[in-house]
Amino acid sequence: MEAVALRRTEVRPLKGEDLDAVVAIDAASEGRTRRAYFERRLDAALREPKLHAQFAAVDDKGLVGYVLARVLEGEFGRSTPGLRLEVIGVRADAKGRGVGASLFDALCDYGRRHGMADIRTQCPWNDHRMVRWIDAMGFTLAPNHVVDCAVAGGEYRPARDDPRAAPDASHETDYGAAAANDFEHLARDTADVRGMEDRDLADIVRIDRRLTGRDRSDYMRHKLSEALHGSAIRVSLTARLDETIVGFVMARADLGDFGRTEPVAVIDTIGVDPGYAHHGVGHALLSQLFVNLGALRIERVETVVAPRDFGLLGFLYEIGFMPSQRLAFVRRLA
Repeated sequence: MEAVALRRTEVRPLKGEDLDAVVAIDAASEGRTRRAYFERRLDAALREPKLHAQFAAVDDKGLVGYVLARVLEGEFGRSTPGLRLEVIGVRADAKGRGVGASLFDALCDYGRRHGMADIRTQCPWNDHRMVRWIDAMGFTLAPNHVVDCAVAGGEYRPARDDPRAAPDASHETDYGAAAANDFEHLARDTADVRGMEDRDLADIVRIDRRLTGRDRSDYMRHKLSEALHGSAIRVSLTARLDETIVGFVMARADLGDFGRTEPVAVIDTIGVDPGYAHHGVGHALLSQLFVNLGALRIERVETVVAPRDFGLLGFLYEIGFMPSQRLAFVRRLA
């Protein structure tokens, strides 16, 4: 019976009409519904199909499994595209039939056909079932550092919230407080920090070009769209000095990516114009970000740092980030 069922399994692109079945499989596994998350992921794939790879497995009973991935363009300082495996799920009665492996094979085939260098994902170190599956699919530990920090309601932290003339983390990351004393001057008061808007793209591209020496307009436009329209809550910020945008942090807050079930904000990119380094811009952005996340009851902030980005890593550790309990994995496709 198992062999017959497996032969009848077909892998095809995920469709909008698959939403109800995807939500049902996920809810049965997680014990809660994440319908809004999957609606956003499917809508994003329809808006920008070249940036998403989503597949479904079907058998004679209907949808039996799904995998959602997103194209990586400039993360981790990369010059070749890759894929970020975000969610994979299999119907309870079909587990052990190789459905997950078939979906992952389809994702790998898609990546090779489209010139992707690798597939990346994350998982808590103690999710032993998922770690075993990741190992079986040929992943290895990635060199990138996953770091996080508790929001703690945005409570005051001197290292993050006190104003200072310290080196800022003015660099893109790969793969954003206080019930304060009103009489104190805080880091976030040293710049005009505002919510990010679509019209800020030109300034973000300008800063990124100064940092990287490359024009990555398309990549930054896609990241801006993801930050503003691809997550449940808008939390991205810009910082202004002299009426000019001199720094930004792109972040998103959502449930679902990499199997997360708790409220988490993920910082995708932080950048400070080199001409305004040592002006406290990085501290201002992160100080305001934590205040905003605390008000939204987000519990934790996470980001991924390239292995050689020692300046950014040192900055994040200084303001309270620590090594995460999540591990980063990579599967090469070449």
